[in-house]
Amino acid sequence: MKMDLSEDQSPGEGSKRGDLVSALEAMLIVAVDPVSPNLLAQLLEIPTDEVERLCGELASAYENEGRGFQLLRVAGGYRYQSHPAQAAWVERFVLDSQNSRLTSAALETLAIVAYKQPVSKAQVSAIRGVDVDGVIRNLQQRGYIAELSRDPGPGNAVLFGTTSIFLERFGLDSLNELPSLGEFVPDAEVVEALERGLRAGTDLADDESVHGQEEAVEESIVDEMSSAVGIVDTDD
Repeated sequence: MKMDLSEDQSPGEGSKRGDLVSALEAMLIVAVDPVSPNLLAQLLEIPTDEVERLCGELASAYENEGRGFQLLRVAGGYRYQSHPAQAAWVERFVLDSQNSRLTSAALETLAIVAYKQPVSKAQVSAIRGVDVDGVIRNLQQRGYIAELSRDPGPGNAVLFGTTSIFLERFGLDSLNELPSLGEFVPDAEVVEALERGLRAGTDLADDESVHGQEEAVEESIVDEMSSAVGIVDTDD
């Protein structure tokens, strides 16, 4: 890819810059995982700030040229990935060899871990209302979650959290980029209905309006994660 030289660059400086850009592209295109700017800086023997600037210029240039791929910063590093505008074509290509997705149960569990980490299996089960041993095990096998620590309380339960693979597959640079839970909080009317039910000791499952909105909140979070993760698995 040819990048324009600024007016204050000599031909020699421009040639060196072009060599750096070519080396940067070559390394990133063969990388399996996102590459940290610090590592790129060490390999290219230039400051980290220069790597960040070159990657930013490359990303802008690709976008301006309407390329079918992007250079993004995810999970603390840089990687190439297909452009979202080409998702339909990429999905068609992937479906030829792999046609399964994470189920709603897996996405719900993954969402709980992502937002409440570190969290134990018992806590996740209590939130979902079902046993999650199998789902947790499968998410571990896929590399989306891992054991972070042990609860200091009775039983020393294992506490789980998300991994860098989770960030990579969801296109996030850090957990701070997760959608705010405020977007999925029920409105005041639903909260009031919940409070009335708790005070009266009634069965909230009989309140169709409350139950329906609770399901809508859950589905919104699952849809958000499902659209991000793409096609990966069919396990519950």
